[in-house]
Amino acid sequence: MFEQLVSSINGYLWSAPLIIFICAVGLYFSVRTRFLQIRHVKEMVRLLFNGKSSNEGVSSFQALAMSLSGRIGVGNIAGTATGIAFGGPGAVFWMWVITFIGAASAFVESTLAQIYKEKQDGEYRGGPAFYIEKGLGWKWFAVIFAVATLLAMAVLMPGIQANSIAEGVNNAFGINSTITGLVLILLMGLIIFGGVKRIARVAEFLVPFMAAGYLLIAIAIIAVNFERIPEVFTLIFKSAFGAEEMFGGILGSTIMWGVKRGLYANEAGQGTGAHPAAAAEVSHPAKQGLVQAFSIYLDVFLIVTATAFMILFTNSYNTVNEKTGEVLVEHLKGVETGPAYTQAAVDTILPGLGSGFIAIALFFFAFTTIFA
Repeated sequence: MFEQLVSSINGYLWSAPLIIFICAVGLYFSVRTRFLQIRHVKEMVRLLFNGKSSNEGVSSFQALAMSLSGRIGVGNIAGTATGIAFGGPGAVFWMWVITFIGAASAFVESTLAQIYKEKQDGEYRGGPAFYIEKGLGWKWFAVIFAVATLLAMAVLMPGIQANSIAEGVNNAFGINSTITGLVLILLMGLIIFGGVKRIARVAEFLVPFMAAGYLLIAIAIIAVNFERIPEVFTLIFKSAFGAEEMFGGILGSTIMWGVKRGLYANEAGQGTGAHPAAAAEVSHPAKQGLVQAFSIYLDVFLIVTATAFMILFTNSYNTVNEKTGEVLVEHLKGVETGPAYTQAAVDTILPGLGSGFIAIALFFFAFTTIFA
């Protein structure tokens, strides 16, 4: 009964009207900023390492690392696989599209966080609740947002990430989930009780390390299957518009799953990236907005795309028509949708090590998301 209730609420909240609204907002910001996500890419990269931390705030790069910690999570591995499973390879294209649109939303929310930030206990604090109250004057809505965010970030999101870690570690190494949970609590306490500065220091070390390791494996898989590069790109683009006969009947699902997975992975407009953005020490609010916009690109165009390429280049996926239940593609018989797709892809170049690699990747991705 509880599962049905959650499914009903999810179906209502995560429905087409809401997704269309989020996309429309991103397009509106794109037009109003004259597509800054294209015009200022060079400036985004320059600002990544331009700026230092202070007693009150963290550096631009540390704020970027914290926001990437939150964005790079289970959705980058399991979510990408799910998008391909129910939307086909074309879903990857729509993940790219929604990321491009979302970069404008990320810029606006992070710039606003900088404009309306406050100094509290000697450090900067800010986020959507701050600029909703101070910018719009809607304190009642700011309170609702704050409570909803507290519930999501303290209870719901950590549960998803921690459960994924526990399952991955148990499947790969046979370690009991309770033990994994206790270790997570200990590690988490050591980090978050040190405040935003310690979180930032850990994030700026872990995020580049975990992303580089993941990308190296993806590059190795692409290199081994380099002759399939034209084929994979053709498959993605043709499937995205229903031109690939095999996936032509699920065009609606292709677009919807691509947009859903893209939104979940990049979190643009959700307000999560605005909190670390507010903690940064910068000379102008727009500078951190540009840095945070670039974090969307790093998240999806690198990590999500790496996952998708690993899966597609090795044919490590199945695709099902979710409306009819018809199996359109079955490359992995009896394999459950999710991280197992990426695990199978890694096994093609590192036989027997796929589950261990994915367990470690999930640990770092999900762990950094929890403390972020």
